[in-house]
Amino acid sequence: MKKYTLILIGLFVFSFQSKAQDGFEGYLLADNNDRSKLIEAYINPAMKGLIYGMNNGWYHTAKVHKTLGFDISIGLNASLVPEEDEIFSLSGLTSINAGSINAATVAGSEDFTPLTTVNFVENGTTYSTTFNAPGGIKESLPLSAVPAPAVQVSLGLPAKFEINLRLVPKVGDDDVKGNLFGIGLKKEITDWFGPLDKTPLHVSLLAAYTTMTVDYNIESSGDITVQDGLAEFKLNAYTVEAIASLNFPIINLYGGIGYGSGNSTLNMLGDYTLSYGPVSRTISDPLTSEFDAGGFRTTAGLRLSLGFFKIFGSYTLQEYNTANLGVAFSFR
Repeated sequence: MKKYTLILIGLFVFSFQSKAQDGFEGYLLADNNDRSKLIEAYINPAMKGLIYGMNNGWYHTAKVHKTLGFDISIGLNASLVPEEDEIFSLSGLTSINAGSINAATVAGSEDFTPLTTVNFVENGTTYSTTFNAPGGIKESLPLSAVPAPAVQVSLGLPAKFEINLRLVPKVGDDDVKGNLFGIGLKKEITDWFGPLDKTPLHVSLLAAYTTMTVDYNIESSGDITVQDGLAEFKLNAYTVEAIASLNFPIINLYGGIGYGSGNSTLNMLGDYTLSYGPVSRTISDPLTSEFDAGGFRTTAGLRLSLGFFKIFGSYTLQEYNTANLGVAFSFR
């Protein structure tokens, strides 16, 4: 069974595994009207989950570092895909007949692979074949959720500003490469509220942007022969939040409210020769798709401080609720 997995291994290693016929590339066998609908519906939860995860985990306190104070945090964001987004409907398509009215999205079960029949006429030629719709990767994901990296360096600046950086240079191998860059700016405004700065309560404003790209080579398999096949994913995520924290010697309670959004694109490049028994057809650069996600978000979290070592976790309510868990090494 083919598995798509986009995860961070260790600190700076992307892995995105694919085998063409067992993945969403099988949907290329549909006619020109249906293939984009099928692939977009299949991959959409992964794109949305990554956007929501990339917007998460930017803070574990509202208090900013002193000038040139810094911390390094390592964590995992896991966006929970709603049950209704684990499947999508196959109804309303012109070239597809399936043994089920639904099929799995990438976030669905790997065992849900209904037999699918393709049948359409193009330029006077009839194309007909069968294949099993691709299953999802739910069972392969941590917490059955879409993971996103959260490795970050935060540096205190003058005037109670703090800059946050996320950077993964392009890593991988000949089959898959990925990179990530994120930047955030936090401004503590506790002193705007008079005597509040004499209490354990701290208040800040945060704005952050993250971009990630993943490229992987698509290889020939089954009824699909590929030449120069490449899938290009690019994701952008943005968030603005008002955050607050109660900072005690050991326990820190923190939370925030704001808005997060993002967009992503998928480009499939190359030449694909599709076999339908005695006949075949070739398509080139078959897909350019766009995805977006966004909405208001509310976060609540807890941090334990053991000297310079911090352990933190939070939960964010949004369209795809997202959990964050990590550790930080903080030097003020």
